[in-house]
Amino acid sequence: MNSGKLNVDVAGSISDLQSMLKEFRLKQKIYKLFFRGKGLEFETYSDFTQDEDASRIDWKASLRAQKLLIKRYKEERDLKIMFVIDVGDNMIFGSTEKIKCEFITELVAAFSMVMLSENDQIGFVLFSDSIKHFVKYSGGEKQLQIFVDTLSRGETYGGLTNIDYALDFAIKTFDSSVSAVVLVSDFLRVSEETKKKLNLLANKFETIVIRVRDPLDITLPNIDGEVILEDAETHGQVIVNPSIAKKNYEINALQQGALVEDIFKKTNVDYLDLMTDKSFVIPLSIFLKERLDNF
Repeated sequence: MNSGKLNVDVAGSISDLQSMLKEFRLKQKIYKLFFRGKGLEFETYSDFTQDEDASRIDWKASLRAQKLLIKRYKEERDLKIMFVIDVGDNMIFGSTEKIKCEFITELVAAFSMVMLSENDQIGFVLFSDSIKHFVKYSGGEKQLQIFVDTLSRGETYGGLTNIDYALDFAIKTFDSSVSAVVLVSDFLRVSEETKKKLNLLANKFETIVIRVRDPLDITLPNIDGEVILEDAETHGQVIVNPSIAKKNYEINALQQGALVEDIFKKTNVDYLDLMTDKSFVIPLSIFLKERLDNF
């Protein structure tokens, strides 16, 4: 991709997500969301009070004690979260207001700010056919600025996406102090090898997967006549009649999507599906709330 800045509204995205998390009463408990038993040590039960979040009530323990109880955990505040983000040619694509790379930049910036506001640390790996950037975890606004600036530069993007290479890098490079990994891509290029490597990563670290797709990844528009389609990665071109190709295109997209979801399920990772024509704020907030409810 040519040099220049992406069309992103980082400040607005951060504000929108923080407001929504406040409505969900999630902000003060964000550190729990990655750790369903892996990083938090149970300490004791305590009586439920009106100031507590009712979602934290342990109903089985409450039934035995004949009073409302909540679990208390020893907090591990110094979390280290690594983002692994696809910056291949496939990210320089879109039919909506935000192309994929712009959508993802706003998404991970807002998500990262929530973590940093809890005094945790973030780092990132940006990949396509190779590892283009690797920044170890750190805290503070400076780290967020480095993250956002790198993602916002046009020259960051390009190359044929190789998720397997990125997963292998993460498995071999991330040390045991890493608390969780957030993997972000459109997952249009996956294989059985992807399943194996994702399973290895998920067994080593708490892993969250976010799939970001454009509407054109799923269906073709209703257009009369012929159009030229170009592969964003190989740059190969083909002339198609959308009305004729639409059905086969949708079948192939459905099959590819099902393959990816099967990989996520069999590797036992939590995953979130996002579309670039809809805001990520509510789906991400609901996703985090559900993880908390299942804690």
